[in-house]
Amino acid sequence: MINIILENPKPRQQPSGWKYFISMPHHPFFLLGALQSLLAISWWLIDIAGRFGGLYHPIAWTVTPAIGHFYLLIFSTFPLFMFGFLMTTYPRWMNGLQVSKELYLATAGTLGLGVILGYLGLFLGSDLFQIAIALNVTGWLTGLYALIEVYFTAERPDTTHALITSVVLFIGLMLLVSYALGVATGHYENIALAKTGGVWWFLLPVFFSVSHRLIPFFSNAVLRDYQMVRPDWVLWLVTFGSLLHGALEINELKQFTWILDLPMALVTLWLSHAWQFKRSFKVKILAMLHLAFLWLGVALFLIGVQSLFLFLSIPINLNRGPIHALMIGYFGSMLIAMATRVSLGHSGQPLIADSKAWNIFLAIFIAGLLRVLADFPVINSYSNHLYMCSAAIWIGAYLVWIFKFTPLYWKTS
Repeated sequence: MINIILENPKPRQQPSGWKYFISMPHHPFFLLGALQSLLAISWWLIDIAGRFGGLYHPIAWTVTPAIGHFYLLIFSTFPLFMFGFLMTTYPRWMNGLQVSKELYLATAGTLGLGVILGYLGLFLGSDLFQIAIALNVTGWLTGLYALIEVYFTAERPDTTHALITSVVLFIGLMLLVSYALGVATGHYENIALAKTGGVWWFLLPVFFSVSHRLIPFFSNAVLRDYQMVRPDWVLWLVTFGSLLHGALEINELKQFTWILDLPMALVTLWLSHAWQFKRSFKVKILAMLHLAFLWLGVALFLIGVQSLFLFLSIPINLNRGPIHALMIGYFGSMLIAMATRVSLGHSGQPLIADSKAWNIFLAIFIAGLLRVLADFPVINSYSNHLYMCSAAIWIGAYLVWIFKFTPLYWKTS
Protein backbone atom coordinates (compact mmCIF):
# COMPACT_ATOMS: atom_id res chain seq x y z
CA MET A 1 0.00 0.00 0.00
CA ILE A 2 1.17 3.43 -0.89
CA ASN A 3 0.53 6.12 1.65
CA ILE A 4 -0.09 9.50 0.09
CA ILE A 5 0.21 12.52 2.34
CA LEU A 6 -1.69 15.50 1.08
CA GLU A 7 -0.38 18.84 2.28
CA ASN A 8 -1.95 22.23 1.85
CA PRO A 9 0.07 24.12 -0.72
CA LYS A 10 2.15 26.92 0.67
CA PRO A 11 0.79 30.34 -0.17
CA ARG A 12 2.74 32.05 -2.89
CA GLN A 13 4.94 34.73 -1.41
CA GLN A 14 4.44 38.22 -2.76
CA PRO A 15 7.62 40.13 -3.57
CA SER A 16 8.63 42.87 -1.20
CA GLY A 17 11.41 45.35 -0.81
CA TRP A 18 13.56 45.92 -3.88
CA LYS A 19 11.85 43.20 -5.95
CA TYR A 20 8.47 44.80 -5.37
CA PHE A 21 9.86 48.28 -6.00
CA ILE A 22 11.06 47.33 -9.50
CA SER A 23 7.97 45.24 -10.30
CA MET A 24 5.86 48.18 -11.59
CA PRO A 25 6.96 51.05 -13.83
CA HIS A 26 5.42 53.83 -11.78
CA HIS A 27 7.37 52.94 -8.61
CA PRO A 28 10.85 54.16 -9.64
CA PHE A 29 9.52 57.00 -11.80
CA PHE A 30 7.15 58.41 -9.18
CA LEU A 31 9.81 58.20 -6.48
CA LEU A 32 12.30 60.03 -8.69
CA GLY A 33 9.61 62.50 -9.77
CA ALA A 34 8.60 63.31 -6.21
CA LEU A 35 12.22 63.81 -5.15
CA GLN A 36 12.87 65.97 -8.20
CA SER A 37 9.72 68.03 -7.48
CA LEU A 38 11.16 68.67 -4.05
CA LEU A 39 14.69 69.41 -5.28
CA ALA A 40 13.69 71.62 -8.22
CA ILE A 41 11.63 74.01 -6.11
CA SER A 42 14.19 73.86 -3.27
CA TRP A 43 16.84 74.98 -5.76
CA TRP A 44 14.54 77.79 -6.89
CA LEU A 45 13.86 78.84 -3.29
CA ILE A 46 17.60 78.91 -2.55
CA ASP A 47 18.09 81.13 -5.59
CA ILE A 48 15.26 83.62 -4.94
CA ALA A 49 16.11 83.85 -1.25
CA GLY A 50 19.41 85.37 -2.37
CA ARG A 51 18.25 87.33 -5.41
CA PHE A 52 14.96 88.69 -4.07
CA GLY A 53 15.03 87.98 -0.34
CA GLY A 54 18.45 89.51 0.29
CA LEU A 55 19.32 86.74 2.75
CA TYR A 56 22.73 86.27 1.14
CA HIS A 57 24.67 87.23 -1.97
CA PRO A 58 23.00 85.82 -5.14
CA ILE A 59 24.55 82.54 -6.23
CA ALA A 60 26.26 82.41 -9.64
CA TRP A 61 24.92 79.36 -11.45
CA THR A 62 26.19 77.73 -14.65
CA VAL A 63 23.12 79.09 -16.49
CA THR A 64 20.86 81.99 -15.56
CA PRO A 65 18.29 81.11 -12.86
CA ALA A 66 15.34 81.40 -15.27
CA ILE A 67 16.97 79.05 -17.79
CA GLY A 68 17.75 76.53 -15.06
CA HIS A 69 14.31 76.86 -13.47
CA PHE A 70 12.24 75.99 -16.51
CA TYR A 71 14.57 73.14 -17.48
CA LEU A 72 14.27 71.52 -14.07
CA LEU A 73 10.48 71.65 -14.17
CA ILE A 74 9.50 71.19 -17.82
CA PHE A 75 12.16 68.72 -18.93
CA SER A 76 13.37 67.09 -15.72
CA THR A 77 10.39 66.85 -13.34
CA PHE A 78 7.16 66.37 -15.27
CA PRO A 79 8.60 63.74 -17.69
CA LEU A 80 9.47 61.43 -14.79
CA PHE A 81 5.83 61.26 -13.76
CA MET A 82 4.69 61.05 -17.38
CA PHE A 83 6.83 58.04 -18.24
CA GLY A 84 5.85 56.25 -15.02
CA PHE A 85 2.17 56.92 -15.64
CA LEU A 86 2.09 56.14 -19.37
CA MET A 87 4.20 52.98 -19.06
CA THR A 88 1.59 51.78 -16.58
CA THR A 89 -1.51 52.86 -18.53
CA TYR A 90 -0.57 52.31 -22.20
CA PRO A 91 -1.00 48.51 -22.00
CA ARG A 92 -4.42 49.03 -20.35
CA TRP A 93 -5.56 51.71 -22.80
CA MET A 94 -4.70 49.59 -25.83
CA ASN A 95 -4.80 46.01 -24.52
CA GLY A 96 -1.09 45.75 -25.23
CA LEU A 97 1.99 44.07 -23.85
CA GLN A 98 3.52 45.32 -20.63
CA VAL A 99 6.65 47.46 -20.91
CA SER A 100 9.63 45.25 -20.20
CA LYS A 101 11.35 45.70 -16.86
CA GLU A 102 14.70 46.20 -18.59
CA LEU A 103 13.36 49.13 -20.61
CA TYR A 104 11.60 50.99 -17.83
CA LEU A 105 14.48 50.52 -15.38
CA ALA A 106 16.99 51.68 -18.01
CA THR A 107 14.84 54.75 -18.66
CA ALA A 108 14.39 55.57 -14.98
CA GLY A 109 18.04 54.98 -14.17
CA THR A 110 19.30 57.18 -17.00
CA LEU A 111 16.88 59.99 -16.20
CA GLY A 112 17.69 59.72 -12.49
CA LEU A 113 21.43 59.97 -13.16
CA GLY A 114 20.71 62.98 -15.35
CA VAL A 115 18.89 64.64 -12.44
CA ILE A 116 21.85 64.17 -10.09
CA LEU A 117 24.43 65.43 -12.59
CA GLY A 118 22.13 68.31 -13.50
CA TYR A 119 22.37 69.82 -10.03
CA LEU A 120 26.10 69.20 -9.87
CA GLY A 121 26.43 70.89 -13.25
CA LEU A 122 24.46 73.94 -12.12
CA PHE A 123 27.05 74.34 -9.35
CA LEU A 124 30.24 73.12 -10.97
CA GLY A 125 30.19 74.01 -14.64
CA SER A 126 28.67 73.88 -18.11
CA ASP A 127 30.39 70.67 -19.24
CA LEU A 128 28.81 68.64 -16.46
CA PHE A 129 25.43 70.29 -17.04
CA GLN A 130 25.58 69.36 -20.72
CA ILE A 131 26.38 65.74 -19.83
CA ALA A 132 23.29 65.77 -17.60
CA ILE A 133 21.14 67.03 -20.47
CA ALA A 134 22.61 64.35 -22.77
CA LEU A 135 21.62 61.68 -20.23
CA ASN A 136 18.14 63.19 -20.08
CA VAL A 137 17.89 62.97 -23.89
CA THR A 138 19.08 59.34 -23.79
CA GLY A 139 16.61 58.34 -21.07
CA TRP A 140 13.77 60.15 -22.83
CA LEU A 141 14.56 58.38 -26.11
CA THR A 142 14.58 55.00 -24.35
CA GLY A 143 11.27 55.68 -22.64
CA LEU A 144 9.65 56.88 -25.85
CA TYR A 145 10.85 53.75 -27.64
CA ALA A 146 9.22 51.62 -24.92
CA LEU A 147 5.88 53.43 -25.30
CA ILE A 148 5.90 53.31 -29.10
CA GLU A 149 6.65 49.58 -28.94
CA VAL A 150 3.48 49.09 -26.88
CA TYR A 151 1.53 51.26 -29.33
CA PHE A 152 2.50 49.33 -32.45
CA THR A 153 2.13 45.84 -30.94
CA ALA A 154 -1.20 46.45 -29.14
CA GLU A 155 -4.67 45.35 -30.20
CA ARG A 156 -5.58 49.05 -29.99
CA PRO A 157 -9.21 49.37 -28.91
CA ASP A 158 -8.47 53.02 -28.01
CA THR A 159 -5.49 54.70 -29.62
CA THR A 160 -6.38 58.41 -29.89
CA HIS A 161 -5.01 59.47 -26.50
CA ALA A 162 -1.95 57.27 -26.88
CA LEU A 163 -1.31 58.66 -30.37
CA ILE A 164 -1.41 62.26 -29.12
CA THR A 165 0.77 61.62 -26.08
CA SER A 166 3.33 59.65 -28.13
CA VAL A 167 3.63 62.34 -30.80
CA VAL A 168 3.82 65.11 -28.21
CA LEU A 169 6.48 63.25 -26.22
CA PHE A 170 8.53 63.12 -29.42
CA ILE A 171 8.05 66.88 -29.83
CA GLY A 172 9.16 67.30 -26.22
CA LEU A 173 12.29 65.31 -26.96
CA MET A 174 13.09 67.58 -29.94
CA LEU A 175 12.59 70.63 -27.72
CA LEU A 176 14.97 69.15 -25.16
CA VAL A 177 17.55 68.71 -27.93
CA SER A 178 16.97 72.36 -28.87
CA TYR A 179 17.62 73.34 -25.25
CA ALA A 180 20.83 71.27 -25.24
CA LEU A 181 22.04 73.01 -28.40
CA GLY A 182 21.20 76.40 -26.91
CA VAL A 183 23.17 75.73 -23.74
CA ALA A 184 26.13 74.32 -25.71
CA THR A 185 26.30 77.13 -28.29
CA GLY A 186 24.91 80.08 -26.36
CA HIS A 187 22.14 80.59 -28.92
CA TYR A 188 19.25 81.88 -26.84
CA GLU A 189 16.79 81.28 -29.70
CA ASN A 190 17.07 77.53 -29.13
CA ILE A 191 16.48 77.96 -25.41
CA ALA A 192 13.50 80.28 -25.98
CA LEU A 193 12.00 77.72 -28.37
CA ALA A 194 12.37 75.00 -25.74
CA LYS A 195 10.82 77.20 -23.05
CA THR A 196 7.69 78.22 -24.94
CA GLY A 197 7.35 74.96 -26.85
CA GLY A 198 7.82 72.99 -23.65
CA VAL A 199 4.62 74.47 -22.23
CA TRP A 200 2.39 74.64 -25.34
CA TRP A 201 3.73 71.87 -27.59
CA PHE A 202 4.54 69.37 -24.86
CA LEU A 203 3.08 69.76 -21.36
CA LEU A 204 -0.40 71.05 -22.12
CA PRO A 205 -1.25 68.50 -24.86
CA VAL A 206 -0.05 65.62 -22.65
CA PHE A 207 -1.83 66.79 -19.49
CA PHE A 208 -5.05 67.56 -21.32
CA SER A 209 -5.06 64.24 -23.18
CA VAL A 210 -4.61 62.32 -19.91
CA SER A 211 -7.28 64.45 -18.19
CA HIS A 212 -9.71 63.89 -21.08
CA ARG A 213 -9.11 60.15 -20.97
CA LEU A 214 -9.23 59.53 -17.24
CA ILE A 215 -11.31 62.11 -15.35
CA PRO A 216 -14.65 61.01 -16.86
CA PHE A 217 -13.52 57.38 -16.60
CA PHE A 218 -12.74 57.67 -12.88
CA SER A 219 -15.92 59.69 -12.30
CA ASN A 220 -18.03 57.04 -13.98
CA ALA A 221 -16.46 54.39 -11.75
CA VAL A 222 -17.48 56.01 -8.45
CA LEU A 223 -20.49 58.27 -9.06
CA ARG A 224 -23.91 56.70 -9.45
CA ASP A 225 -25.94 57.41 -12.60
CA TYR A 226 -23.01 59.26 -14.11
CA GLN A 227 -23.25 60.24 -17.76
CA MET A 228 -19.79 60.11 -19.28
CA VAL A 229 -18.99 63.03 -21.59
CA ARG A 230 -15.77 62.68 -23.58
CA PRO A 231 -16.12 64.19 -27.08
CA ASP A 232 -13.14 63.75 -29.40
CA TRP A 233 -13.62 67.19 -30.92
CA VAL A 234 -12.67 68.80 -27.60
CA LEU A 235 -9.51 66.72 -27.45
CA TRP A 236 -8.43 67.84 -30.91
CA LEU A 237 -9.53 71.45 -30.38
CA VAL A 238 -7.41 71.91 -27.26
CA THR A 239 -4.46 69.97 -28.71
CA PHE A 240 -4.28 72.00 -31.91
CA GLY A 241 -5.20 75.21 -30.06
CA SER A 242 -2.24 74.66 -27.77
CA LEU A 243 0.12 73.97 -30.69
CA LEU A 244 -1.05 77.11 -32.51
CA HIS A 245 -0.71 79.21 -29.36
CA GLY A 246 2.88 78.08 -29.07
CA ALA A 247 3.55 78.97 -32.71
CA LEU A 248 2.14 82.48 -32.24
CA GLU A 249 4.10 83.07 -29.05
CA ILE A 250 7.36 81.83 -30.56
CA ASN A 251 6.84 84.28 -33.41
CA GLU A 252 6.30 87.12 -30.90
CA LEU A 253 2.58 87.43 -31.62
CA LYS A 254 1.30 87.15 -28.05
CA GLN A 255 -1.29 89.85 -28.73
CA PHE A 256 -3.20 87.38 -30.95
CA THR A 257 -3.19 84.26 -28.75
CA TRP A 258 -6.49 85.28 -27.10
CA ILE A 259 -8.21 84.14 -30.30
CA LEU A 260 -7.22 80.61 -29.26
CA ASP A 261 -6.99 80.90 -25.48
CA LEU A 262 -10.49 82.20 -24.73
CA PRO A 263 -12.33 79.53 -26.77
CA MET A 264 -10.14 76.85 -25.13
CA ALA A 265 -10.96 78.36 -21.71
CA LEU A 266 -14.67 78.26 -22.50
CA VAL A 267 -14.52 74.65 -23.67
CA THR A 268 -12.51 73.41 -20.68
CA LEU A 269 -14.77 75.22 -18.21
CA TRP A 270 -17.73 73.59 -19.96
CA LEU A 271 -16.00 70.22 -19.52
CA SER A 272 -15.67 70.86 -15.77
CA HIS A 273 -19.43 71.36 -15.68
CA ALA A 274 -20.16 68.38 -17.97
CA TRP A 275 -17.92 66.15 -15.86
CA GLN A 276 -20.05 67.11 -12.82
CA PHE A 277 -17.54 69.11 -10.82
CA LYS A 278 -19.94 69.62 -7.88
CA ARG A 279 -20.76 65.92 -7.50
CA SER A 280 -17.06 65.03 -7.42
CA PHE A 281 -16.81 66.35 -3.85
CA LYS A 282 -18.69 63.28 -2.65
CA VAL A 283 -15.40 61.40 -3.14
CA LYS A 284 -12.32 63.42 -2.19
CA ILE A 285 -9.84 61.58 -4.36
CA LEU A 286 -12.09 62.34 -7.34
CA ALA A 287 -12.55 65.96 -6.23
CA MET A 288 -8.76 66.35 -6.34
CA LEU A 289 -8.78 65.57 -10.07
CA HIS A 290 -11.74 67.85 -10.78
CA LEU A 291 -10.29 70.76 -8.78
CA ALA A 292 -6.95 70.39 -10.56
CA PHE A 293 -8.71 70.41 -13.93
CA LEU A 294 -10.64 73.56 -13.04
CA TRP A 295 -7.28 75.35 -12.97
CA LEU A 296 -6.95 74.77 -16.73
CA GLY A 297 -10.03 76.81 -17.61
CA VAL A 298 -9.00 79.57 -15.20
CA ALA A 299 -5.40 79.61 -16.52
CA LEU A 300 -6.44 79.77 -20.18
CA PHE A 301 -8.89 82.58 -19.35
CA LEU A 302 -6.16 84.60 -17.60
CA ILE A 303 -3.68 83.97 -20.41
CA GLY A 304 -6.31 84.99 -22.95
CA VAL A 305 -7.21 88.16 -21.04
CA GLN A 306 -3.54 89.13 -20.82
CA SER A 307 -3.20 88.65 -24.57
CA LEU A 308 -6.35 90.71 -25.17
CA PHE A 309 -4.94 93.52 -23.03
CA LEU A 310 -1.90 93.55 -25.33
CA PHE A 311 -4.10 93.55 -28.41
CA LEU A 312 -6.18 96.47 -27.11
CA SER A 313 -3.11 98.29 -25.71
CA ILE A 314 -4.61 98.25 -22.21
CA PRO A 315 -1.76 99.01 -19.76
CA ILE A 316 -2.51 96.21 -17.30
CA ASN A 317 0.21 93.59 -16.86
CA LEU A 318 -0.45 90.31 -15.10
CA ASN A 319 3.23 89.38 -15.60
CA ARG A 320 3.92 85.67 -15.08
CA GLY A 321 0.78 85.08 -13.03
CA PRO A 322 -1.34 83.52 -15.83
CA ILE A 323 1.38 81.11 -17.00
CA HIS A 324 1.92 79.97 -13.40
CA ALA A 325 -1.82 79.33 -13.12
CA LEU A 326 -1.16 76.78 -15.86
CA MET A 327 2.21 75.50 -14.62
CA ILE A 328 1.65 75.24 -10.88
CA GLY A 329 -2.14 75.43 -10.78
CA TYR A 330 -3.08 72.89 -13.45
CA PHE A 331 0.06 70.87 -14.07
CA GLY A 332 1.20 70.88 -10.43
CA SER A 333 -2.19 70.07 -8.91
CA MET A 334 -3.04 67.44 -11.53
CA LEU A 335 0.35 65.83 -11.05
CA ILE A 336 -0.16 65.32 -7.31
CA ALA A 337 -3.77 64.21 -7.80
CA MET A 338 -2.91 61.62 -10.46
CA ALA A 339 0.18 60.38 -8.60
CA THR A 340 -1.92 59.88 -5.46
CA ARG A 341 -4.67 58.06 -7.38
CA VAL A 342 -2.23 55.74 -9.16
CA SER A 343 -0.13 55.08 -6.05
CA LEU A 344 -3.19 53.97 -4.10
CA GLY A 345 -4.87 52.07 -6.93
CA HIS A 346 -1.86 50.03 -8.00
CA SER A 347 -0.77 49.10 -4.48
CA GLY A 348 -4.08 47.53 -3.53
CA GLN A 349 -5.03 50.33 -1.15
CA PRO A 350 -8.60 51.65 -0.89
CA LEU A 351 -9.17 54.53 -3.30
CA ILE A 352 -9.80 56.95 -0.49
CA ALA A 353 -8.07 60.27 0.08
CA ASP A 354 -7.66 60.57 3.83
CA SER A 355 -7.27 63.93 5.52
CA LYS A 356 -3.49 63.96 5.02
CA ALA A 357 -3.74 63.23 1.27
CA TRP A 358 -6.45 65.88 0.91
CA ASN A 359 -4.39 68.47 2.79
CA ILE A 360 -1.32 67.72 0.65
CA PHE A 361 -3.38 68.42 -2.45
CA LEU A 362 -4.83 71.61 -0.96
CA ALA A 363 -1.32 72.79 -0.09
CA ILE A 364 -0.21 72.41 -3.73
CA PHE A 365 -3.41 74.16 -4.81
CA ILE A 366 -2.69 77.06 -2.44
CA ALA A 367 0.96 77.22 -3.56
CA GLY A 368 -0.31 77.73 -7.10
CA LEU A 369 -2.78 80.39 -5.99
CA LEU A 370 -0.11 82.36 -4.10
CA ARG A 371 2.26 82.23 -7.07
CA VAL A 372 -0.46 83.52 -9.40
CA LEU A 373 -1.49 86.34 -7.05
CA ALA A 374 2.15 87.37 -6.57
CA ASP A 375 2.17 88.95 -10.05
CA PHE A 376 -1.22 90.66 -9.93
CA PRO A 377 -1.43 94.48 -9.74
CA VAL A 378 -1.43 95.91 -6.18
CA ILE A 379 -0.65 92.50 -4.65
CA ASN A 380 2.63 92.36 -6.54
CA SER A 381 4.14 94.78 -4.05
CA TYR A 382 4.46 91.68 -1.86
CA SER A 383 5.63 89.47 -4.72
CA ASN A 384 8.98 88.43 -3.24
CA HIS A 385 7.34 87.23 -0.04
CA LEU A 386 4.63 85.39 -1.98
CA TYR A 387 7.22 83.71 -4.24
CA MET A 388 9.01 82.30 -1.22
CA CYS A 389 5.79 81.32 0.58
CA SER A 390 4.57 79.49 -2.51
CA ALA A 391 7.87 77.63 -2.88
CA ALA A 392 8.00 76.74 0.83
CA ILE A 393 4.44 75.36 0.78
CA TRP A 394 5.21 73.26 -2.32
CA ILE A 395 8.35 71.85 -0.65
CA GLY A 396 6.48 71.03 2.56
CA ALA A 397 3.65 69.33 0.65
CA TYR A 398 6.01 67.13 -1.35
CA LEU A 399 7.97 66.18 1.75
CA VAL A 400 4.78 64.92 3.38
CA TRP A 401 3.68 63.20 0.16
CA ILE A 402 7.00 61.37 -0.13
CA PHE A 403 6.83 60.06 3.44
CA LYS A 404 3.19 59.06 3.06
CA PHE A 405 3.05 57.42 -0.37
CA THR A 406 6.49 56.20 -1.43
CA PRO A 407 6.56 53.44 1.24
CA LEU A 408 3.76 51.85 -0.82
CA TYR A 409 6.33 51.23 -3.55
CA TRP A 410 8.34 48.90 -1.33
CA LYS A 411 5.73 46.59 0.13
CA THR A 412 2.57 44.83 -0.92
CA SER A 413 -0.75 45.67 0.72
